[in-house]
Amino acid sequence: MFLDGRKIGLLGGSFDPPHVGHVHFSFHAMKLFNLDKVIWLISPGNPLKSMAPAPIQIRLEQAQKIIRNPKVIISKVETEIGTQYSWETLDYLSLKYPKTKFVWLMGSDNLAQFHLWKNWKWIIENFPIGVLARPQYRQMGLNSKVAKIYKTYKLPAKEGRLLPYQHSPKWCFSNMPLMKVSSSEIRKK
Repeated sequence: MFLDGRKIGLLGGSFDPPHVGHVHFSFHAMKLFNLDKVIWLISPGNPLKSMAPAPIQIRLEQAQKIIRNPKVIISKVETEIGTQYSWETLDYLSLKYPKTKFVWLMGSDNLAQFHLWKNWKWIIENFPIGVLARPQYRQMGLNSKVAKIYKTYKLPAKEGRLLPYQHSPKWCFSNMPLMKVSSSEIRKK
């Protein structure tokens, strides 16, 4: 996978199941944050969730069915290298691809609970973060503990295209046309 010198968005998660909302999110993140590609880091599990996701092979196959675009890379790197936490994956990727400009991507729902993540401060201190609004979580994300602590490091949305070139800590919150679809709602059906 050739990444050196590129601006790459990293979207981590269970993707249980992957859906059109992930595709929608990825293409808006590329546009708003000036990214060359987005990598879906399909995790083996989520330490913050009590229920285990579907087997990774099933989620990988589902992801490949809903997105076939060279700008979105589907990855099981976390399974391959045995990482459990996002910060470990970010550390690995930044060492392996030192010339790549990585941007960590998340929805406003994740920003709202980001302070619960293992080594969250390390992530925001080492990687610019692109946050996109999610239905019903916009204000919760903007009023989160992390948003308050790092308020002075927030890049205005109109400058989001500069995010890959920013020194951390730096984050940007942008709106996008909202889609009311989520993996947890799909699993309930």
